[in-house]
Amino acid sequence: MKPQQKLLNSVDRCVDEALEGIVSSSGCLSLLRGHRVVVRADLEALKGRVALLSGGGSGHEPAHAGYIGSGMLSAAVAGGVFASPPPASVLAAILSLRDAGVSGVLLIVKNYTGDRLNFGLAAEQARNRGVAIEMVIVADDCAFDQPSKAGRRGLCGTVFVHKLAGALAEEGCPLDEIVSKVTEAVKGIGTLGVSLSPCSVPGCLPSFDLPVGEMELGLGIHGEPGIKRSKVTSADEVVKTMVDHMTNPASQSHLSLKSGDSVVLCVNNLGALSCLEISVVTRSAIRYLEGRGVRVARVMSGSFMTSLEMAGVSLSMMRADQEILRLFDAKTTASAWPNLSTVCISGTSYILDPPAKDMQETSHTEGPLSDVMRKALEAVCSSLLQRQEELNSLDRASGDGDCGNTHAQAAKAIQEWLLSHIVPGCPGQLLSTLAGLVQERMGGSSGALYSLFLTAAAALLKDRSDPAAWANAMHAGTDAMRWYGGADPGDRTMLDALCPAVEELRRLTTSPPGGHMAILQAAVELDALCPAVEELRRLTTSPPGGHMAILQAAVEKAELGAESTRDLTARAGRASYIATVHVTLPDPGAVAIAAILRAVFETLGGQK
Repeated sequence: MKPQQKLLNSVDRCVDEALEGIVSSSGCLSLLRGHRVVVRADLEALKGRVALLSGGGSGHEPAHAGYIGSGMLSAAVAGGVFASPPPASVLAAILSLRDAGVSGVLLIVKNYTGDRLNFGLAAEQARNRGVAIEMVIVADDCAFDQPSKAGRRGLCGTVFVHKLAGALAEEGCPLDEIVSKVTEAVKGIGTLGVSLSPCSVPGCLPSFDLPVGEMELGLGIHGEPGIKRSKVTSADEVVKTMVDHMTNPASQSHLSLKSGDSVVLCVNNLGALSCLEISVVTRSAIRYLEGRGVRVARVMSGSFMTSLEMAGVSLSMMRADQEILRLFDAKTTASAWPNLSTVCISGTSYILDPPAKDMQETSHTEGPLSDVMRKALEAVCSSLLQRQEELNSLDRASGDGDCGNTHAQAAKAIQEWLLSHIVPGCPGQLLSTLAGLVQERMGGSSGALYSLFLTAAAALLKDRSDPAAWANAMHAGTDAMRWYGGADPGDRTMLDALCPAVEELRRLTTSPPGGHMAILQAAVELDALCPAVEELRRLTTSPPGGHMAILQAAVEKAELGAESTRDLTARAGRASYIATVHVTLPDPGAVAIAAILRAVFETLGGQK
């Protein structure tokens, strides 16, 4: 097994370069030369106030430098990856704060032996130099039923302590008062983590081995073993397991929590879970706590104390009264602190009803074209469902392989709609309805494109349904797809089948200006019989073979256009990101368009 790849310049200098990146991009932080110490750039603003100092091993970013700012930490000390910082750097940070004229220094330390020793030694050395200094140890781990003599580990709940102490210091509270209030608050904080994968220190093998499909409950932020392994289950089940374990009164490490209590919840990404997963877990946690009668006052959701690239999540809860919430809501300039609402989460409605539907959209009546349009739709749906796997196969060569599935979703949605609705006699109403169906049920770019086409076409079929109107509607729909989608014929998209067909259908618009009645009126107005007869002969100028011949030619051009995409270079859509040499099959969207037109043609009586 090899060490996991990481995007670094140097294993030895990765911590220093990371700190330089954090500080150089902030504009309000400074590095202490010769030390891995980050301080506020405006240290003079701390004069006469209590300064807060925290820190620990690197690899937990944004902790701890991300929490430096007014209303939170004054400085942070970083050790190597997962290694406690040396006492000399902690002392250098303390003395820098002393020299800024602070009234005292509070060290906020996670309960790990190395941190306690190194911060403790620096605290004693500073005290010997006359610095008013105190240390608060955070031990919020709820994993072990019977903790060892070392006690509960310090985890993400430490961030709560940064915030509460920071707000008190910003208000000018004295050191002893801050220590007293924060020490009491720590008793109401609990954290538990679960991981789906290990993490690895740069240059080293993963900290532990976790088989695919398993998760570990109760592990530490440095990859220390947890208390139990089990199969990965749903987010709801994992959250239930975590909260139940955290609040189990039989455990010496439990967080006492009863119905009616108010809490601040932190859903912390341990490093490699997607934002989508974290949001799902957040939903599960809120719902489960509320189901137990717990009032969720505030929620933090994101990355607050990570473990490198570990795929996992921790839940931290802090019992909160009005004073705790006041301090929690106080303003801070720390870059990693989220911009949270001060509204209580529980009891707040977050669902709005959509606008009421226009009555005109739902009141339809049948007409002479209803039956043939229904049959055409049934034929189109049947054709798309039969071609589902063929379209998927074509799409796998240039996309994500779901073109057949998305068209099948649209076909099934239309079939369901046909079972319980009449087909309106107005084609414009039908196309508007279909536009809404594909927009809602088809999804993706295909759904948007079809909906654009149908919406634009519908506008030209509200009052007319003659062949010329259909041709103009098809042209308007195609123009909308080209305008909003940004593709053109030749870009290897569905337009390569649609555009040639639409151009052929425009021959349906070549009937004389004013239509047949205009010709008859002109003939009546002529004085002689022969000129009148010549005028009437214009009635015979409909295209050779009639409308069906034009429709057949349009279908054939669509099929030729779809086939021609084999030789085209994709310049739009997902296929444009694939090397040309890899795309030798026809475009699935173009094939689908040709199939749709073929189904309509055959429904109207055309030959296969």
